[in-house]
Amino acid sequence: MTGGASGELFSEERSAEVVAASFAHTPDPRLRQVVTSLVRHLHAFVKDVELTEEEWAVGIDFLTRTGQTSSDTRQEFILLSDVLGVSMLVETINHRTGGTSTESTVLGPFHVVDSPPRQLGDDIALDGKGTPCLVSGRVTGPDGEPLAGATVDVWQTNEDGFYDVQQPGIQPPGNLRGLFTTDDAGRFWFRSVVPRFYPIPDDGPVGQLLAATGRHPNRPAHLHFIAAAPGHRPVTTHVFVADSPYLDSDAVFGVKESLVREVPEVDDPARAAEVGLANPFRALTFDLSLLREDHP
Repeated sequence: MTGGASGELFSEERSAEVVAASFAHTPDPRLRQVVTSLVRHLHAFVKDVELTEEEWAVGIDFLTRTGQTSSDTRQEFILLSDVLGVSMLVETINHRTGGTSTESTVLGPFHVVDSPPRQLGDDIALDGKGTPCLVSGRVTGPDGEPLAGATVDVWQTNEDGFYDVQQPGIQPPGNLRGLFTTDDAGRFWFRSVVPRFYPIPDDGPVGQLLAATGRHPNRPAHLHFIAAAPGHRPVTTHVFVADSPYLDSDAVFGVKESLVREVPEVDDPARAAEVGLANPFRALTFDLSLLREDHP
């Protein structure tokens, strides 16, 4: 009688080794490494908590429902990855900056691939609702050199905490979205509104997990950015509003200290008239620094 690839039969004590050996001849070395490590950690987890058959059945049912909840417009497995902190960990590992460029964070589920092109200074709040806010900044290389012609893709929620794609027929298409191109000095600016904190979708299995574990589903107020320029690595990130609730308990662990900004009130009628906003308004400044493509 033979067992796995090693000829060893299954036992509680050696379960991980026996199963890992069955993958020993996987042609792709990276796949072999990943699957073998997964098996070892999964078996260690089962042994650590001494998982019962009933608990395993609940887990299988949870994963099944997570898949069934997913659709073309909703990915519940990504949401699960988010609330377990795995999305942020993968993002952070794959975009280490060494402190020389803007830190990245998760893309989120509400990015639109073809953002509407805007001119510098445009108002992206198409519905005219919310607290007026002037957003401005610069895109530079790692040594502070301005990156003219860089693209800055932005999107955010409205004052009620919803993205336009969540409220078709209520918000205008492309509301609070825009694709900007920096000027010769690497600068960008546009008119918007102060975003609001909001809950991630919590009407599915992931929401049930949060409720069962006493966690809330909320994200602090933020704007999304993707900055890109030829010869440089693009960065996907957020800027968080400093006075927002949930900064220290973001449901998807997306907050990094370097990405939090004050959004002070500006009471200056002349400046408001100059930028085309009602007075008073709020002002957010967020500079983005990109690594060169050949950065090690």
